[in-house]
Amino acid sequence: MTRSVYQEQLYAALTREIPPRLEALAQCRSTAEMEVHPAYRAIAPLVARCLATPHIADFRPEEAPARPCYRVLAWNIERGTQLEAQLEAFRTHPYLKTCDVLLLTEADAGMARSGNRMVAEVLARELGMAQVFAPCYIALGKGSGVERQVEGDNVLGLHGNAILSRYPIRDIRLIPLDNGVDKMAHREKRLGRQAAVAARIDFPNLSLHAVSVHLDAQSTQRHRREQMRSVLDELPSGLPVILGGDWNTSTYDSSHAFRAILGFWLRVMMGVDHVIRNHYLHPERRFERGLFQLLGDRGFEYQRSNRMGEHTICYDVSDPRATGSLREWVPEWCFAFIRWALRSHEGRCPMKLDWFATRGLRVENPVVIHDLREGRAAPMSDHDAIGVDIVV
Repeated sequence: MTRSVYQEQLYAALTREIPPRLEALAQCRSTAEMEVHPAYRAIAPLVARCLATPHIADFRPEEAPARPCYRVLAWNIERGTQLEAQLEAFRTHPYLKTCDVLLLTEADAGMARSGNRMVAEVLARELGMAQVFAPCYIALGKGSGVERQVEGDNVLGLHGNAILSRYPIRDIRLIPLDNGVDKMAHREKRLGRQAAVAARIDFPNLSLHAVSVHLDAQSTQRHRREQMRSVLDELPSGLPVILGGDWNTSTYDSSHAFRAILGFWLRVMMGVDHVIRNHYLHPERRFERGLFQLLGDRGFEYQRSNRMGEHTICYDVSDPRATGSLREWVPEWCFAFIRWALRSHEGRCPMKLDWFATRGLRVENPVVIHDLREGRAAPMSDHDAIGVDIVV
């Protein structure tokens, strides 16, 4: 089963209605300004329908068998720009090829930077899985940083999150999350907002709710907590739950460059080694404590579900992919100080941004898979994948 007729009609309307209005929309300097612009008002109903409609498809060749445990992977796939390598990894990597459910964040659909492919759909078709893709944004440009240098134009300009499964996906719901910053007030202009995608996965001997969650990077610690609260408030009761994804637990208030710079200097004064060891790798201890306390208050467990204190990303001040986007909202002089602060760490800073949380499940063997990123000339993503086993 491929995408529905209604989905095809929506995508056709996007390709017809958005491009003629791109230039006018890109001139808007805020969401408030955009919402009263005639170019936006003409397409507002279409935009709302598109962002509220999940893309559902099922490419499973047969029913998968019951197992004593099921393996769940969460991975920020960085748009899917390295899709061929990612596909090969899902087919051949000793861990990835055994995964039953994939919670994917940052999946493109019709973006030039990822070859204008429907990334989640391609993965599901090639791997023989069911999939649901939740569109979060309609991009008005090619992206940020080095992404603007890619050839061609966006076909659809969609970006979002997805769940893929070897088992049936039912009761799908999109959970919209309030933006941390105005997405039209920055150089990378986008229509929409983050959305978690939740669904019931029916294994032969277990049913659970799985949720792919991407919290805002450009936001405050409190805002990320409140985004998680929005997710938890929408989850139905009665079944076990696994949440997974990129929660951007950077420890920073990144809602404004000035606040992020002040936060950087606070951490320098605290001692870079101390902050890496006790905060960047353990954001739950202080700076992001509220988010994890919220999970605990709602009956979720995260310590057994994760490799505590193990990094899932490593910021490299010499990597143009990492610095390109950052340069768009912090001054250039900041990078000299970042290099100085990381001089004893070869310009690299490990952080823990990617997490699972579970409720009502027995979990074992949490892993962080570094070899998809580290030691490669072309990393498959800027994030490591994380995995965990659910025991029936």
